[in-house]
Order: sequence, then C-alpha cells, then structure tokens
Amino acid sequence: MAQITLKGNPVHTTGNLPVIGSIAPDFRLTKSDLSDVSLSDFAGKRVILNIFPSIETSVCSAAVRNFNVKASQLNNTVVLCISKDLPFAHKRFCEAEGIENVITLSQYKDGNFSNSYNVEMVDGPFTGLMSRVVIALDTEAKVIYVEQVPEIGQEPNYEAAIKALS
Repeated sequence: MAQITLKGNPVHTTGNLPVIGSIAPDFRLTKSDLSDVSLSDFAGKRVILNIFPSIETSVCSAAVRNFNVKASQLNNTVVLCISKDLPFAHKRFCEAEGIENVITLSQYKDGNFSNSYNVEMVDGPFTGLMSRVVIALDTEAKVIYVEQVPEIGQEPNYEAAIKALS
C-alpha cells in the first residue's frame, strides 16, 4: 500500500506501482468512441500512461493538455490518458479543448487496470478513483519511468517522463 496526500491529508492506494524493468501488465480500457483497446494494441510504440482521478478537475485536465502538446513532439510514442471518467466526459473535454495528440481511456467497463497497476485510492474523499501516476514504457512494454505524484493536487513531472523516453 502506497501513501500519497490530498491537501496534506494521508490517502492510501491499493499497492505499489510496477517497478522499473518489469513488463507492464496488459489491460482492456475503453476509448471515447466506445471501442476497446489494450496495451498490446500499441506494440512497438513507446507509451506514456498518464493516470489520474478525473478529467473534470483542474490539475487532471492540465496534465492532459500538457501531454497533448508534448506528445506532438515525440516520435513513435503514444500518450494514454486514463481515468474512471465515462468516455463521454473524455470526448467532451477533448473536443472542447482541441486535444488531438493523446488517447483518452476509461476504466468504466473493466476494473482490472487499477488493480493491476495498484493505483486505486482506498480511503479519503477520492476513494475508488485512481491516483495521479505517470508510467513510461519502452517499445517492448518494459517500464522505464514511474512517478506516483505525492500530492494529488500537484502536476506530474512532465520533463522527467519525456526524458526517460530519450
């Protein structure tokens, strides 16, 4: 069980994140067009998993915007923005913001993602949502960068995630 904070108050997650050097667990998530996608669909590409509580919060939406800009500068890389929000919320946000360089994914059909990656918060006001985490994978789905943002209200270290892919 990992500990993070929300406004300085302790919050716990279901466990520890995948470790650097391990192979990332496969998953099945839903795109904004309601089609399913898995990690194996991105075989041969570098992947950034931008995991967050909700697209409806300012920090989460800022992270999607920032990764949208940074993703356009990366070769052979896909950024997957993942939350439990419904695909309709993801689609509405991306259309309103002109987001075109990331893929938003919802866990609404299958809860295995948050269990496999140990990102679900088990206490505090956001119980049941995912914590803010960034994981970078190489072309073979090997974990090369992991960041569990210590305070939910903080943005992730975008530059460190991008640098890990260099």
